[in-house]
Amino acid sequence: MITYMDRVVIGTAMPYMRKDLGLSLETGTWMISIFMLGYSLFQIPSAWVGEILGPRRALALIVAWWSAFTSLTAMSWNATSMATFRFLFGVGESGAFPIATRSLSRWMLPIERGYAQSITHAGSRIGAAMTPAIVSWIIIGYGWRSAFFVFGLLGLVWAVIWYWYYRDTPAEHTAVNKAELELIQSQTPPPRPKKSMAFPWEILRSGNLWTLSAMYFCYGYCLQLYLTIFPTYLHEARGVNLKTMGFYASLPLLAGTVGDMLGGWISDQIGHRTKDLRFARKVVAVFGFVLAASFIIPAALASSAETCVALTCVAVFGLELTVGVSWAVPLDIGGDLAGSVSAVMNTFGNLGGALSPMAFAWLVVGGHWDRPFLVAGALGFLAALLFLRIDASKPIAISMR
Repeated sequence: MITYMDRVVIGTAMPYMRKDLGLSLETGTWMISIFMLGYSLFQIPSAWVGEILGPRRALALIVAWWSAFTSLTAMSWNATSMATFRFLFGVGESGAFPIATRSLSRWMLPIERGYAQSITHAGSRIGAAMTPAIVSWIIIGYGWRSAFFVFGLLGLVWAVIWYWYYRDTPAEHTAVNKAELELIQSQTPPPRPKKSMAFPWEILRSGNLWTLSAMYFCYGYCLQLYLTIFPTYLHEARGVNLKTMGFYASLPLLAGTVGDMLGGWISDQIGHRTKDLRFARKVVAVFGFVLAASFIIPAALASSAETCVALTCVAVFGLELTVGVSWAVPLDIGGDLAGSVSAVMNTFGNLGGALSPMAFAWLVVGGHWDRPFLVAGALGFLAALLFLRIDASKPIAISMR
């Protein structure tokens, strides 16, 4: 939840930041992309840090890091200083989801993976949905800089609680009884030998991983439009005022939260009944991408803001049906390497996310506000085709020397 709160703040605050600091629309979108660039480039190094330190220490460290730079964004005095703070914020947040996935790998049974990932990603969308309204209220009362201070402090509090409560393995946690420990250990991958803690570059030989990564690139491009660009689109293309903008921008993300919760759960239920993990992951994800693409395009062409938002809610619901499934696949095919597998997937996803704001600024030149969304619709259909080629029942083979 906090990861997406911290990254979505800038989307709602951007009109005020641009006015205060004299930034153009193009420069403002670059501030979003520079975060995504740092976030993408450091996925694999951060996942490696997670392998070395373990999820308990690694997540506490990186959350404290990115929370500090979230707050420092409030101290920006020009585009260069803001770009620096946003890039370093992205570097810190880059390890969040790979290390979080790694933190689940020794705890979750195979029939729980999709739902577990749905819950964690639903948390992120709840954060994203709540943030525009909260930030609008803070800005109206205290200015845009205050919002970044508030959300940065929240992350520091979380880091302390996480380090106090979480343990890297069930055997280390005092609340796990003997029967639960035996059940978990019988169905989850054993820990990797300490001497094999280097990043497992062998996973890059997997065609399955490359297809997964290409699919997630398409997803990342689409998602970024609704996380950080949609508020600006509503304000400047649809003429929605700030107070209403925060409410309207939250609605698709709330619909996405429902999709998050359902996607992984439905996939796990299908897998449990059919015993066919490949089919269970594929059917939900393909349906979700087709549904998203089918509603993104008419939403962009709708004549009124209200119709656009309503259709966008269905589109983001479909898009988010795919998330728990997509993040369950690294657990399915990666085992104890799930953090590394998800880091590669998320690198490509966020390269798509980094490209999205830059493409948006270029595509809307001349008042063509519908073009970025038409591209997103096409990528949604492409993602569905790519997921048809993903086999979640085929683990990545790697030597555990």
